[in-house]
Amino acid sequence: MSTLVQEQPRVGNSGGLQDLFPPDEKLVDLRDRSPEPSRTGIWVGLAAITMTFAVFTSAMIVSQGSAVNWLHIPILRIFFVNTFVLMVSSVTLEIARRRVAAFARGQNSTRSIPMTWLFATLILGLLFVAGQYLGWLRLRSAGLYLATNLSSSFFYVFTVAHAMHVLGGLMALIVVIRRLSQPVLSLRKSTLDSTSYYWHFMGILWLYLLSVLWMKL
Repeated sequence: MSTLVQEQPRVGNSGGLQDLFPPDEKLVDLRDRSPEPSRTGIWVGLAAITMTFAVFTSAMIVSQGSAVNWLHIPILRIFFVNTFVLMVSSVTLEIARRRVAAFARGQNSTRSIPMTWLFATLILGLLFVAGQYLGWLRLRSAGLYLATNLSSSFFYVFTVAHAMHVLGGLMALIVVIRRLSQPVLSLRKSTLDSTSYYWHFMGILWLYLLSVLWMKL
């Protein structure tokens, strides 16, 4: 089972995550001896999310084929801007993950570097959700509400459901930041990896949803 073990300073050339931090830190070792429940759970969760949106997509295609008053909804520019923000956040999170690994190997003497990239990811994620909300407000100002038409209903269902899942990813990022900031590091490698996988999946899922909405709506 993945454990965090406090060790005394020693010299090593393995270059792995078991190498020590600088002596002035309260050091911990990040090891993965067997799959963490979080690693198994994240794949189960992602599979469930995939199936959920697959059902939404199938329902939309069926509804579009049988509807007599299907309304075309143009994709506002704000949603493309939000797409760029979310893609950049995946890049910053991947950089943060690498910086955490470097910190664990003792290559970085301070945790402020990975923390900076984690906070950048968190801010970008919040900007994405705020941008989605701004897009919904603009749709409402154009007279497009949840119950206006089947097409507008599916647009809101797709985008709001995705935004809710992104909020879940933001909560996971907060947990990662909190554990990394503690005097004695309590962040497991599997926790950071699972959070990264989930966040990157949110980016891929949004690209899929945007493509479906653009082609079908």
